[in-house]
Amino acid sequence: MDTDGQLAGAARGGDVAAFAVLAERHRAAMRVTAIGVLGYTDEVDDAVQDAMITAFRQVGSLREPDAAGAWLRAITRNACRMRLRTRVPAPVADPEPWLPVVDGPDELLDRAGTRDWVWHAIARLSDPIREVMLLRYFTGMSSYAQISQLCGVGVDTVAGRLRDGRRILARALRETAGDAFRAADVEARARRREAEQHFAMIHAGGYHRVIDDWFRPDLSVVFMGWLHGDRDTARDMIDRTMGAGVTVSLHDAVGSRDVVLWEGDFINPSYDPEHCPPRFAWLLRLREGRVARLGVAYDTTPRR
Repeated sequence: MDTDGQLAGAARGGDVAAFAVLAERHRAAMRVTAIGVLGYTDEVDDAVQDAMITAFRQVGSLREPDAAGAWLRAITRNACRMRLRTRVPAPVADPEPWLPVVDGPDELLDRAGTRDWVWHAIARLSDPIREVMLLRYFTGMSSYAQISQLCGVGVDTVAGRLRDGRRILARALRETAGDAFRAADVEARARRREAEQHFAMIHAGGYHRVIDDWFRPDLSVVFMGWLHGDRDTARDMIDRTMGAGVTVSLHDAVGSRDVVLWEGDFINPSYDPEHCPPRFAWLLRLREGRVARLGVAYDTTPRR
């Protein structure tokens, strides 16, 4: 398996497939970083997608390929901080010492492999989405107000089209990676199967054994940012939720080495529809193959 440094080095030379594998390897860590800054909200997905595009644009001038993971997390943190200031997505450079001067559009498009991929991917977008993506990421007229004026639509419409464009480009990046991406995709599917098995055990009432086997005796539970308890706390939390007639449905599962993130929906019983909030996330930090830290967060906003 290629190291981060090898993948980042190839990506600097315009290898889009290498960047796709690198980005997928660190996607879970980037989501964890975003949740840490923004909380567990719908903005997390947009912030991570912003960070991916920013990293894709800047990777050609990354100075320390071996620090690619820290670099991706730094870009994610900065994208989240900008959201906290403005409440709108704005991919920006990060001030970390290893982060280089940002490539402009000309430098980005000078790399032949990247240039070909960018224009191929953008050509797949609908006209309204294509124009806002080009303005946002490849021109000096990149503010929401400027794009709104040029396109003759409201700022909210600009934000929606950019969100759709980022998602389409992220999907195109994964498709373009081809064979080089398959190893990461296999790991992603394995993470999801693992989560599905655990959720099935919760519903079957056999999760106590899983906690004993998979959660370390010195497990720490962090609930909504506060140290909350230990392995007994995790057991009690599941018991009380299931005992109230609540079921859970897996939405997504991602992993990066010893970090695993599960996201799901609570399905409350009809007689107590407000018992649990709509969504939850479990952040599992592993040590020697077992969970050493469980982070729990809830989101009260409906899923879009």
